[in-house]
Amino acid sequence: MRKRWIAVLRTPVGLGAGVLLLAVLLLALFAPIIWSHQASAIDTEHLLEGSSSAHWLGTDNLGRDIFYRVLVASRTSTLLALAAISIAVLTGLALGCAPVLLGRRAGRLTTAVVNIAVAFPGLLLALFFAVIFGVGAKGAVLAIGFAGAPSFARLTQTLVAGIAERDFVAAARIAGVGRFRILVRHILPNIAEPLVVNATIGAGGALLAFAGLSFLGLGVQPPAYDWGRLMGESLNSIYVHPAAALAPGVAVVVAGLAFNLFGEAVAKCFGVPVLKSFAPVVKGALERLPETRPAAAVDDDAVLVVEDLHVSFPGAAGPVTPVRGISFSISRGEIVGVVGESGSGKSLTALAVAQLIEPPGEVRAAELSFLGAPLLGRLAVRSTAAARRRLLGTSFAMVFQDPMTSFNPTKRIGTQLAEGAREHQGLTRRSAMARAVDRLRAVRIPEAERRARQYPHEFSGGMRQRAMIGMGLMGTPALIVADEPTTALDVTVQQQVLQLLETIRVEDDVAVLLISHDITVVAQVCDRVLVMYAGRIVEDLPAGELAAGARHPYTRALLDAVPDLETPLDEPLAVIPGRPVDPSAFPAGCAFAARCEFAQDRCLVEDPALVTHGPAHQVACWNPRGLATGAGSGAGPAAWQARYLDGESIKSMRTGLR
Repeated sequence: MRKRWIAVLRTPVGLGAGVLLLAVLLLALFAPIIWSHQASAIDTEHLLEGSSSAHWLGTDNLGRDIFYRVLVASRTSTLLALAAISIAVLTGLALGCAPVLLGRRAGRLTTAVVNIAVAFPGLLLALFFAVIFGVGAKGAVLAIGFAGAPSFARLTQTLVAGIAERDFVAAARIAGVGRFRILVRHILPNIAEPLVVNATIGAGGALLAFAGLSFLGLGVQPPAYDWGRLMGESLNSIYVHPAAALAPGVAVVVAGLAFNLFGEAVAKCFGVPVLKSFAPVVKGALERLPETRPAAAVDDDAVLVVEDLHVSFPGAAGPVTPVRGISFSISRGEIVGVVGESGSGKSLTALAVAQLIEPPGEVRAAELSFLGAPLLGRLAVRSTAAARRRLLGTSFAMVFQDPMTSFNPTKRIGTQLAEGAREHQGLTRRSAMARAVDRLRAVRIPEAERRARQYPHEFSGGMRQRAMIGMGLMGTPALIVADEPTTALDVTVQQQVLQLLETIRVEDDVAVLLISHDITVVAQVCDRVLVMYAGRIVEDLPAGELAAGARHPYTRALLDAVPDLETPLDEPLAVIPGRPVDPSAFPAGCAFAARCEFAQDRCLVEDPALVTHGPAHQVACWNPRGLATGAGSGAGPAAWQARYLDGESIKSMRTGLR
């Protein structure tokens, strides 16, 4: 932060505007102390005189020196402008943060009010509020402040909406952090810079607006005076004594430029978008819970049980259901991989399991339980929200695919790891920090004590991902959901992250749900593979049978679409023809039929169910492929297995760890 401010002052505009702004503020501070007597001295012998050596800008109708009055008026003009911009910023913050604090319905109403207010010209709003609050300095300050509030509210809404969708905010919600605390600790620190910059620029606009109201007689009233009042009093004699009217106008322009130019310089160095719109200013949730039937008897070793899971969102033509009827379970110490193209519903499934789907999104399931505790339906309501938060906060770990958005960039890594331990385990600040350092060591981050005091941007991509895993290990997790944990990492770091997950699984008997686009990684590190397409599981099989035993045409096409060093360079790469289906318009039959070379008439009208095709193997297909049949490019399963599963792989690492 200090380097940024130094960079501002090193630019010609920043340095010039900074010196000018400092001069204006010093003048406002000391001018009334030094020259108040000269500014208020009445001299009836020198009324309405022009410029002279005794009176540089002449005198007014009571013989008072206009030059000293302009200097002394700097305090009133500056303080009132700062007061007005403070009201605008605070009111704008309150309105802009309303959707976070008040919830969706009240927030939507506040947003509508702000949108209507922004549509009106700022000057019209200022005159409207001036009539309401009355003539005088107090009324003018309130009028300009409330007239500028809609612009700052719109800016705040935009900034808050961007931060509120970050993963670290979602993690705070699942940890049970209250709305106000999330706003103060996680959102406002990340939007402070643009607000400060735009407030600095807005101060110049407020100064001009206040001078305008005083010039019209709606602002400062006699015997007090500011620059606008001085301009109004000198207007009648502008042709005889032009300096008397022009001097306060020049003061307004110079002070306004000082604020605006300094704000522009800060915005340029900070990379903050500048708000331009201030210049013209011169119980129902319970009723919606689905009915659930009593949970069926399940294996006591099951960590997570998901049965008939649906995730839907409102759409223009009705509800859109990108996840439809997912069922699976994960046992202790088991690694289950989920693969599929983008849009197949993998991440939405993970978010639904983690209770991170917020309204208007709706999650329903016949059963969704974690460690035997129901998370949905009326059975879940019987348990307290605090108990569910404590369960998820200590036994459930979520590793998001982008750790840069998962961590709060304004807080140190150690502080963020320690927060969960303090919230859910009741540890003291010192004990939680010691636990955070220990967890960083556990995920093989060197110099853990020093690293705990650093910010996320000081970590490499692989270190941030390991720190995310360390955050999940702050408690005693029974399940780790890793959503694309190796995205954007080089292959060496990918291997380190995957080996770390395997080590945790073996040492602590932790279940892992690994979501990935890379089917070769899933085949190497997982026990079971769930293949998803169009919001459904189309094949569930052991990872060891993936290369030779995959029977769904989509699974085989995914395998054959993976290039290797033996792929002919003069031939096109194998691809899956067509595009994934639109979640708002699923076809009547099999969703993959339009892209499948083995589709039959039945596939176009009937959606196949997931049925058993061998021990621990289920396929949703009317025409499953034989064990020796390839699809797509025609590469045989034996060749694929030789390419990716031979040699030293993560499978061998797992064997060594065991």
